[in-house]
Amino acid sequence: MHNRIEKSRVSDISWTGLDHRASSSQGFFDGLREHGYVVGQNLEIEYRWTEGKSERLPALARELVASKVDIIVVAGADSTKAAEAATTTIPIVMASSQDAVGDGLVASLAHPGANVTGRSVYAPELTSKRIEILKEMFPTLTKVGVLWNKENAGAAGQLREAETTGLALGIGIESLPAQIPAGLDEVMDRAGQVGASAILIVSDSSTIGNRAKIGSSALQHRLPTMFANKAYLGGGGLMSYGPDIVESFRLSVIHVDKILKGANPANLPVEQPIRFEYVINMKTANALGVTVPPGLLARADNLIE
Repeated sequence: MHNRIEKSRVSDISWTGLDHRASSSQGFFDGLREHGYVVGQNLEIEYRWTEGKSERLPALARELVASKVDIIVVAGADSTKAAEAATTTIPIVMASSQDAVGDGLVASLAHPGANVTGRSVYAPELTSKRIEILKEMFPTLTKVGVLWNKENAGAAGQLREAETTGLALGIGIESLPAQIPAGLDEVMDRAGQVGASAILIVSDSSTIGNRAKIGSSALQHRLPTMFANKAYLGGGGLMSYGPDIVESFRLSVIHVDKILKGANPANLPVEQPIRFEYVINMKTANALGVTVPPGLLARADNLIE
């Protein structure tokens, strides 16, 4: 136990569209236990979640600042920016972010420089790898739609990477900016109209919060999907390639622990994952009539039956 930490208050506005019972938050609680924290004994947690309404983030962040918590734990650029706007003094720990530098959340990974640190799951090669897997799954693939939240300026980098990879593989890339969730069916219709036969979804708080609606709409339009991590596949997506987000939440407690012991977040490097997993949702494959090539089956880290 960390005896000198008396009822430290860690707050959370992180799970946009989810709640504190989500699997990702379970990873966070696992991390707390590993570091000797017991809620109600040497730690208190103030919960705030948006219930799928990201416009609530600024008000929630201000509430937490007013309650004088020790740390604010967030996930995603929207949550982080809301917390940054509300305080420049309370440490902010990103349990997961897409591209902490590209989204302007920190000055650099090595030297965050302000009150924000934590974990960033972005790696330039991930978008390319996802396109390559789609091509291996569907050898005749000629066009991929890239679905992204039109309010997420950070999606531009991944779109450019998809275009570069598509050019090398002879695959056209169709940009599909969407109002989420209201515009999903319209975007799926457009994907079919322009000849896209698979959809790559750019991860952010809006897409993860509406993963079931994205999965359902894609299935209705008979479009295979590729997501950033397996947390999306519970909504009916076909495949994912990326870091384990539950693990990211667990490891974020390392930053929480160091800060509660006196470390300055400005000097704590933002960490990135070193392991990535490929997951196939076989239920969705069967629903789409997709036969998964043996090579991909053999490489999958997990199959959802």
